[in-house]
Amino acid sequence: MFSQGDKADAVFYIQKGRAKLTVVSESGKQATITLLCTGDFVGEESLTAILSLHLAAATAITACTVIEITRTEMIRMLRAEPSFSLYFLNYVLSRSLRTQADLVDQLFNSTEKRLARILLLMADFGEPGEPHMLIPKISQEALGNIIGATRSKVSFFMNRFRKLGLIEYNDRILVKRALLHVLLHDGLPERNAKTPDFSMHPKAMSSAMD
Repeated sequence: MFSQGDKADAVFYIQKGRAKLTVVSESGKQATITLLCTGDFVGEESLTAILSLHLAAATAITACTVIEITRTEMIRMLRAEPSFSLYFLNYVLSRSLRTQADLVDQLFNSTEKRLARILLLMADFGEPGEPHMLIPKISQEALGNIIGATRSKVSFFMNRFRKLGLIEYNDRILVKRALLHVLLHDGLPERNAKTPDFSMHPKAMSSAMD
């Protein structure tokens, strides 16, 4: 959709598919900031009073259908269409709360809980459907960039989750409902030899994702 350093003159709306937002340091090191999915906007910095440059790159990681809305048209729609303006405002506020939640997660939660959370979010956990879901193909290095951990730590916990039956993966990762246990509790004890009982009240599952 755009590269880091491009002129910020349009907002993009993802109708279908997944994308990622990445940054590259002056030394050439790349980091994934966040993952984007159907219903997300990206490039909101284009709406600032002073035209700026994109500080990150937005790239598709699956087949995507994307609408490009020029800065001029986006501003016109926000002024002329109250329903769209309210929709976009709700999105921006939700995105802000998500960013705050990501910061809290980074500061206070263990690597294990941060990894469980991002896997559940990538699987759109909580949406109607099956008790598990395949997530887009993503490397352990990219997961490490998102949660602020080394690839070796991600590999360790991914293998642990798999042994406990919380996920399955070969080419893609299959996330199971049972992974919520890691969020509801302080990780999984080292002494666990088998998958614990994950039965819980629906409200408890909902609160774990708030």
